[in-house]
Amino acid sequence: MVIERKKEMTVGVICALAIEVEGLKAVMKQKTEKAGARMTYTQGTIGGVQAVAVECGIGKVNAAICAQQMIDLFKPDMIINSGIAGALSGQIGIADIVIANDVVQHDMDGTAMGDPLGEIWFHDEKRIEIPADTNIVERLKQACSSLKDTKVMLGRIATGDVFVAGKEKRRAIYDHFGALACEMEGGAIGQVCYRNGVPFGILRCISDDITENEFMDYLKFREIAAKKSIAIIQAFLSQL
Repeated sequence: MVIERKKEMTVGVICALAIEVEGLKAVMKQKTEKAGARMTYTQGTIGGVQAVAVECGIGKVNAAICAQQMIDLFKPDMIINSGIAGALSGQIGIADIVIANDVVQHDMDGTAMGDPLGEIWFHDEKRIEIPADTNIVERLKQACSSLKDTKVMLGRIATGDVFVAGKEKRRAIYDHFGALACEMEGGAIGQVCYRNGVPFGILRCISDDITENEFMDYLKFREIAAKKSIAIIQAFLSQL
């Protein structure tokens, strides 16, 4: 899908970190706020583009509520989800960026009924992977070009309502789905966008690597992740 700039284009940004929302609010002009389901949506312009930013909370249900409400309240032309993720592949390290080509839900398990692991049942179809918008993916990749000392990879991101800490579990998700990273919101946001016909993109900054040999203080890391995410989103909006 080719996204053409419309006079009143609105871009929704769903953030995992409050610090990301605050950073986006700091560069917004003509800000207004609207609350719903105890979430605060901040709308304004960034680089002349209408944007709506919100912190969704942790987990698939919070993410789905947030995405559906954003669609209902603001009718965005696209939604970008940013946040952090754990690496499932040795190809990526701490503070690197993964942009989703598609998303899966690794904890969707109907295998006892003979369904493939990860298969989602809708009333009119079944599917495992939900594709991100190819134009958004490419523009997010371009928006990362100014980042220094940062590897950027495109690939699958796996979502589930579990913090995947064990190396064996991470390896199992990688082996089955071929995902580069795992987190707790993107698949749900992708599912809501897919069913509503809203183009979406998922952007993740890696918080911990697959070897578990590297560690970064969380407070320090979230500042790095937020700084990168805000820079990417601003660069992305400047392309529209």
